[in-house]
Amino acid sequence: MPTGVAIRDARQQLFEAADRILVRAGPSALTSRAVTAEAGVAKGVLHRHFADFDAFLAEFVLDRADRMDSDAATLREAAGSGTVAGNLTAALIALFGSVAVAIVPLITFRDELRAALRETWPAGVPVLTDAVGMISAYLAVERDLGRIAADADVDMLAPMLIGTAHLLYADRNGPPPTAATVRRTVTSALAGVLRDG
Repeated sequence: MPTGVAIRDARQQLFEAADRILVRAGPSALTSRAVTAEAGVAKGVLHRHFADFDAFLAEFVLDRADRMDSDAATLREAAGSGTVAGNLTAALIALFGSVAVAIVPLITFRDELRAALRETWPAGVPVLTDAVGMISAYLAVERDLGRIAADADVDMLAPMLIGTAHLLYADRNGPPPTAATVRRTVTSALAGVLRDG
């Protein structure tokens, strides 16, 4: 792209390009040159908006974590309707069908990115930590509604569900798990606490 041409919302354009690269080719393909080429902008555009590539990646990860707020609200609103297993299955498929599964290895293998994230994210892995919070909050509402057992430890069930789902989706080379597989996993994990059939 020629210099001097205005780019509408360059940051979002770069983030969306990073999404596509992560989903298509994985974290090892994510470079500043690949992002700017995918976005169709000059390489200097990235450096005008971010101190360096790790600063870009840190803001990208945090932006994707922030996007989970609407997913969390949607899941909470589903409490009391449908089935607990059905609601959780849909939420997990949406979460792991997105770029979330590719963000985890990106964070794991980039020391500089982890260091940059620690400045604003003191513990855990962004996206997965938010997902645990989202599931835990939903399960707490369902527990209050009596659709799961009153003594269900939602703070233990939530990370178990996220970890199990992450393992289901971890194979980037094979097809994603079917909805039936995800639902069977959710139902098995919650077998002792489900009260809604």
